[in-house]
Amino acid sequence: MASTGSTPFPKWQLAILLGAPIAIGLGYLYLRNRLEDPEKKKASELKAKTTISLDNEENTTKVSESAIERAMKLKGAGNRAFHAGEYDKAIALYNEAIEACPPDRPVDLATFYQNRSACYEKREMWEQVKEDCTFALKLNEKYVKAFLRRSRAAEKSGDLVLALEDVTSACILERFQVQSSLVNADRILKALGRQHAREALAKRSPVMPSKHFIKTYFSAFSEDPIAKIKVDDETDGFAKARKALDNLDYESIVDACTEEIDAEGIFKNEALLLRATFYLLLGRHEEAQADLGKVIESDAPTKVKVNAFIKRASLFTQLENTERCLEDFAQAAQLDPNNSDIYHHRGQVYLLLERMDEATAEFAKAVELNPDFSIAYIQKCYADYRHAQINKNVGALVQVRADFESALERFPRCAEAYILYAQVLSDQQEWGRAEALFDAALAVDPNNATLYVHKGLVQLQKSTDFDKAVKLINKAIEMDDKCDFAYETLGTIEVQRGNLRRSLELFEKAIALAKTELEMTHLFSLKDAAAAQLKVSERWGLDWTVS
Repeated sequence: MASTGSTPFPKWQLAILLGAPIAIGLGYLYLRNRLEDPEKKKASELKAKTTISLDNEENTTKVSESAIERAMKLKGAGNRAFHAGEYDKAIALYNEAIEACPPDRPVDLATFYQNRSACYEKREMWEQVKEDCTFALKLNEKYVKAFLRRSRAAEKSGDLVLALEDVTSACILERFQVQSSLVNADRILKALGRQHAREALAKRSPVMPSKHFIKTYFSAFSEDPIAKIKVDDETDGFAKARKALDNLDYESIVDACTEEIDAEGIFKNEALLLRATFYLLLGRHEEAQADLGKVIESDAPTKVKVNAFIKRASLFTQLENTERCLEDFAQAAQLDPNNSDIYHHRGQVYLLLERMDEATAEFAKAVELNPDFSIAYIQKCYADYRHAQINKNVGALVQVRADFESALERFPRCAEAYILYAQVLSDQQEWGRAEALFDAALAVDPNNATLYVHKGLVQLQKSTDFDKAVKLINKAIEMDDKCDFAYETLGTIEVQRGNLRRSLELFEKAIALAKTELEMTHLFSLKDAAAAQLKVSERWGLDWTVS
């Protein structure tokens, strides 16, 4: 599986680099420190709502007290029926409690509606649940139980937007201290993100990634069969495609490959493989899978078929089909057991899956077969670091640092060496050395816009310097307006700063550049979280911006 940019982390783990919960978004964590104590607010609101005006006549107050006593007795009976599993009886009792409740007791009336909604929930009557919770929230706008129950009902009935807004409201009122609510928010975000991603993918036009991204992708293959083919006749389709590849004229490659394929040229299988590669880069997954399948079933040279297996395995990873992915790697290894690319890319998959024992073994095998391939060597160092970190092996961590230092001496022109070592040092909070390594990477690869994003992240981690971080990330966008990593990171920072409208614009730009459903799902999750927080803030008049 080819590298998806300079960062070794899956993009959905960006929040972890900034010390925030996965998927839920930095705004949730940030808001913990921005909101006043909701319990104090709730207490004052309930006191205000339940205070009976001293202007009322005595007999009116007595009637009101008598009415509420009757309503509370009916509620108690309803509760007993509910706990006994007699839901129809409980509903009838709560109905009477609602009828008996005087209008000057809105908080109690909200409780009766909420309790009746619990009965409807047990009977899976989702519309009734939502209706009663809505009544409860009109009477008590900060009622956490009603938000959570309506969220569950909305999720069950397919209204994921409402489900997210309600669980977001609950999380804010709970000061993000209730794990079950955070887990529910995460689940809903992922489901809504996936729904929005699929809708967007069905309508959008493919976007060619930046030239730097494509060069990085191809550099992850040490045994690329396309690069090793020499063509003399520059008039046929494949020759045109190869020339376009060498000249970074990526927009012309698919058409040139199609010309070779339609003409049944001698490089038909190689053209299929190259076209499939660009279909992958464009996010045209069905077409990529079809072309790769044709290569695999053909009489193409072994190296060509193995490269097709590796790329189809990468595609299955993007489609979250791990079983098919590993099957393709296994077949590739049977065909060409000494091909280091197989183990290198399978190691990346295991790294993403957090199967660290297997990841380190795969990278070790790749390096054993091709010790001079810098990318595999560096990623082996990083996998060894993650393995040592997870196992809290201090001795191994010391050895990993020595290996990285050795790698810098051995591969001084490999930007990846500086980048991965810098991220390891960032983990260890050695900000100065990490910054120096990112600068060294820029000296080797000055057109790599993502390096400015990494430098911005270091500023956030070491000193929470938002302005400096934003300036660096904007520089990345100036260099490469297709740097989705920059838009995503900047959007996340704007959520953290409370600039929710700006974050939505940035997430939209990142979404337009996403190449896989998995990436797009993650980005929509970030956007949907920000949108939900914005709606809640507008409803309650909250200002979360950093002053």
